[in-house]
Amino acid sequence: MTAVLELRALGVEFGGRQVVASLNLSIERGEWVGLIGPNGAGKTTALRAMTGLVQYSGSVRVDGAEITLLSRRDLARRVALVPQTPVIPGSLSVSDYVLLGRTPHISYLGRESSRDLSAVARAVRRLDLDTLSTRSLAGLSGGERQRAVLARALAQEAPLLLLDEPTTALDIGRQQSVLELVDCLRNDLELTVVAAMHDLTLAGQYADRLVLLSGGLPAAEGTPAEVLTEWTIAEHYHARVDVLAGPTPAVVPRRTAETETVPWPR
Repeated sequence: MTAVLELRALGVEFGGRQVVASLNLSIERGEWVGLIGPNGAGKTTALRAMTGLVQYSGSVRVDGAEITLLSRRDLARRVALVPQTPVIPGSLSVSDYVLLGRTPHISYLGRESSRDLSAVARAVRRLDLDTLSTRSLAGLSGGERQRAVLARALAQEAPLLLLDEPTTALDIGRQQSVLELVDCLRNDLELTVVAAMHDLTLAGQYADRLVLLSGGLPAAEGTPAEVLTEWTIAEHYHARVDVLAGPTPAVVPRRTAETETVPWPR
């Protein structure tokens, strides 16, 4: 079976500094892969390389095609990226914003077709935004805006969904709601998901497989139980934690005793 996404020796360099190096990854259709790692580990850069937004060395293939050989429109029909801090023009209505997701399907001088409008309506309905469709983005709550951003990505009808910290600045209830929604969409629409995530417990609950980046290098890969160990987290996050066993691991920070010192990450 051809992998939906395949990275071979992926590397990204900024200003003479290697931000991502030697990343090899093969993701099958329908998988949810979580990218984890400390701040500055290269998670966001790796996601941006997967969409051709930064220059890279090595190979990035989507459905067997090297992305540098695809037009931007063709690539956008295959891959949808939800950035950590999306640009959200407050004056647009929810429906008009979601319609922007159809840009790869509309010719440069053309207008949206009935198929485009149907795709927008489906995305708005699936994200439970029907009653907000005419509201301006400026008047939405954080959770509502996040749903609108996901609806725009869904309207692209791309089979590969990349998420960069999808629960940033959301409370625990909205975090759970967003991730449950992504998981339902993955199952219903046979989406493949790659998500960069800070919260290790949430990453372990939702991802089928985790890839830990540290200093731009792949440091661990496997099931959540294989990757989320106290030793691995101490080694790469410089944190003392307890990992509670269960259907999925739960990572709990452990208070430092008065006689202990916590080494500051280098």
